[in-house]
Amino acid sequence: MNTLFDKIWDKHVVQQVEDGPTQLYIDRLYCHEVTSPQAFDGMRARGLKCFRPQQIYCMPDHNTPTHDQDKPIEDPVSKKQVDTLAKNAAEFGLTHYGMMSKDNGIIHVVGPEKGLSLPGMTIVCGDSHTSTHGAMGAVAFGIGTSEVEMVMASQCILQQKPKSMQITINGQLGKGVTAKDVALYLMAQITTSGATGYFIEYAGSTVESLSMEGRLTLCNLSIEMGARGGFIAPDETTFEYLKGREFAPKGEAWDKAMAYWKTLKSGDDAVFDKELTFDASDIEPRITYGTNPGMGIGITEAIPTNLQSQTSNLKALNYMGFKVGQKLLGTKVDYVFLGACTNGRIEDFRAFASIVKDRKKADDVVAWLVPGSWAVDKQIREEGLDKVLVEAGFEIRQPGCSACLAMNDDKIPAGKLSVSTSNRNFEGRQGPGARTILASPLTAAAAAVTGVITDPRELL
Repeated sequence: MNTLFDKIWDKHVVQQVEDGPTQLYIDRLYCHEVTSPQAFDGMRARGLKCFRPQQIYCMPDHNTPTHDQDKPIEDPVSKKQVDTLAKNAAEFGLTHYGMMSKDNGIIHVVGPEKGLSLPGMTIVCGDSHTSTHGAMGAVAFGIGTSEVEMVMASQCILQQKPKSMQITINGQLGKGVTAKDVALYLMAQITTSGATGYFIEYAGSTVESLSMEGRLTLCNLSIEMGARGGFIAPDETTFEYLKGREFAPKGEAWDKAMAYWKTLKSGDDAVFDKELTFDASDIEPRITYGTNPGMGIGITEAIPTNLQSQTSNLKALNYMGFKVGQKLLGTKVDYVFLGACTNGRIEDFRAFASIVKDRKKADDVVAWLVPGSWAVDKQIREEGLDKVLVEAGFEIRQPGCSACLAMNDDKIPAGKLSVSTSNRNFEGRQGPGARTILASPLTAAAAAVTGVITDPRELL
């Protein structure tokens, strides 16, 4: 009867408060510079030490500039946040991967690639996109600052147990269709609030065929459907990805872990609170046209005409400068951003490079290519992708969250249209007045070389 979510959750229950929340044990807490300062201040005020410091990892990512990281940060707010995290980590005896360290990057990229995020774990961070780590077969979700403090002090958290939802996708993805397109399709189908109150388990032949990096992208965007988190049962793809990684179990411990990890799946008779099924053949490369990630269309489609009845939809279209019934193919693009915890991994750079190889960046497009970690940066250079990108007129920046959100130097100017591989297209998300179209790395690359929104299938 039990779902995989039930299995992992139940194994971590410390106690159940009568008519109240569950006290849940947490295996891993990730801290970045934005949501942790108040938590550390709270610990200090109460004279507390971290209960299990070896299970807490700190890393700046939101405020880090993506250039000149070897020099002091110019922006005073960013500098203070980054410096404060370093001081707090030192004072509380926590592992800290600072800027310019080979271990630094976006926390949701670094966790999986170092083998810190493992199947069957409970993982939290003061960041909504913590759901990314669910790709490893973990129950991972974002928490608030007061909850960060709770985990620091007790390695536990008080949580209401979410309901369970299974989203099954079957069939083979078409040419040029990526995990990002799958996620954008799901958001348009079930809306950005359609999974509110649920934890999603992704299943089906399409999901099983995704690479680990594709799974990380899909789980990353669970939160954009309103879900508490999303995850995928671990399988051979997961085990192959984890084997030999820095913090993954070794030797006998690996064999023992594998024996447990192989039990991590929902039973055939598992009962979900909600089940949805989709067909991969219905999905084409996707783009958004509005100001939430659910306002999306297939790249060859027109903006739906039934939006006229809703004020919020018309407000979104007005902000974006689009009209109902309009096709976006051929629309002029000002900025292209490749990166973020959604699409800043090596596979995303390979995809981007596959389109721009032997082509040139459009003259009037500003492109920011930002690896999700220094490990990704290293791999880009080892594989020679840097040469392909530089020859096409692109520059690779230093790791960080970059233009995903307007918290560092990489801001899209007001009124400019950006095709972005990030996760949110809210008003002003990439900078005050910036207009954002969410897309896959292939679609972003196609826009970067043509200067307009282009179907990537035409360039593959």
